[in-house]
Amino acid sequence: MSKLRQYRYKIIRRANDFAQFTADVIYDRRHGRAAEIMASFLHGLSYLFSGIVQFRYYLYEHRILRNKPLGCLVVVVGNLTVGGTGKTPVVEKFARILNERGRKVAILSRGYKSKKEPLPKMLWRKLTHGEEAPPKIVSNGDEVLLDSEVAGDEPYMLARNLPGVVVLCDKNRVKAGSFAIRKFGCDTLILDDGLQYLPLKGKLNLLLVDKTNPFGNQHLLPRGILREPVKHLNRASYIFLTKSDGAEDEALLELIRENNPKAEIIECAHKPQFLRAVDSEEELPLDVLKDARIAAFSGIASPESFEKMLRDFGAEIRYNQRFLDHHRFTRNEIERLYKKAGDLELDMIVTTEKDAVRLFEDIKAPIPVYYLRLEIDILSGGEDFEDAAARICLPRTKKPSITRAPWT
Repeated sequence: MSKLRQYRYKIIRRANDFAQFTADVIYDRRHGRAAEIMASFLHGLSYLFSGIVQFRYYLYEHRILRNKPLGCLVVVVGNLTVGGTGKTPVVEKFARILNERGRKVAILSRGYKSKKEPLPKMLWRKLTHGEEAPPKIVSNGDEVLLDSEVAGDEPYMLARNLPGVVVLCDKNRVKAGSFAIRKFGCDTLILDDGLQYLPLKGKLNLLLVDKTNPFGNQHLLPRGILREPVKHLNRASYIFLTKSDGAEDEALLELIRENNPKAEIIECAHKPQFLRAVDSEEELPLDVLKDARIAAFSGIASPESFEKMLRDFGAEIRYNQRFLDHHRFTRNEIERLYKKAGDLELDMIVTTEKDAVRLFEDIKAPIPVYYLRLEIDILSGGEDFEDAAARICLPRTKKPSITRAPWT
């Protein structure tokens, strides 16, 4: 390795270490003098962020800035916090049931960490007043057209798992929604991670709360994990308590009811289904994890929950590597991880489905590599989930028997 490459690699490593340290402070996983100094600095920035958030909502509430109706049903799935609520499986479940009931569904994603339009091309288009670039079509409903690097992890996962559903990526969800209606004839738009996207108002807001870590330390970014204050729970039509174990949490329910006494509450768990090989269609039952010596790695907001699932099925994690949420792996990182797992003579390597889509097909591991497939399991409030889907799917000419007004 050349000195220049070594120097560059060292800088990248230090930048990643600093980012990981900051994330650990935000999640209160670090202690000591350095963590206290960083926490104080971030706390000051949180006041500034809070002011910006409150001012933005004021502009929309007083119609100084206006929502743009698209003449089509809009369902918003989102959360008050950054990452870690298990949003993608909920979006997948809701899109699947709507598609099966005859709605023409499009999922609109901002495509976080997806490949952006090249800067020279964007500048030339603006200088020449050229047409705005259309949304990225991850799936047209018949086939997946983009990979995870171009589309982003979650849009690619949704497109792969939801045949019949259109998946589009664009920061401008109004433009993407108009495109979905015009190009594909969609009558239902699902805004993935869209609670903070105010230009397009949802008629049905599904708000997710991670029951294992509902609101972090209740500070707004960047000191905590809140994107907006807890009082904004009042924006939800339905509240999903994700990662639930079924046990009642009276304090959390009381906090929710203080801020939103009307929303239906649905408890759900992210239930592991099977292990799937990253390089084939091979599927293994979860009981193969019992007493298995494994390596685990993940780049998600809450790696603890993933690791706990593996241990709950009896796996012995001999080597574990955590990366930042949505981390784009380098070839060197994956090669070192695979080599370490091989040197330890472990039984297998296990990662998450979201991380599996970012691996390199041409880098082969010395031992099998699998990802853990999760699906949403409704523990309580299942009638409310079906009610939400039924409202959307009711024919426009039919009057519903429920007392609340239909959303269609």
